[in-house]
Amino acid sequence: MNMSVEFKAGQIVYLEHSDRRLYAEVIQVVVSRQLCWVRPWLLVAFTQEMPQIIDLRDASDLLWCINLFQPALDTEVIGFLSEVLAKQPKPGQILDAKQQLNQFLHEIWQAQKESSEC
Repeated sequence: MNMSVEFKAGQIVYLEHSDRRLYAEVIQVVVSRQLCWVRPWLLVAFTQEMPQIIDLRDASDLLWCINLFQPALDTEVIGFLSEVLAKQPKPGQILDAKQQLNQFLHEIWQAQKESSEC
């Protein structure tokens, strides 16, 4: 990934693994440790049909390796976010969303551990 990335607070970024992307808002960049504090928004699984969108706005913030993030296009995120905002969350969806986020992060961590990229 790009080592000279300069993200700013409020910027939308994503982590990508396999066919999924975690979209998040940058809260703060910790340059000295090459970490990025982000607030998760959405986990999107790109399938052959319509993308599956999981609302993560109630999930905990993350502190993650800055080199793994990519800047997101606002137009891309707005489309996904508008779909989430139009729906009312059902009971149990928040817990399921957090479990899916945890699984996604675990998969990224395992992949990065093997490549020692961060």
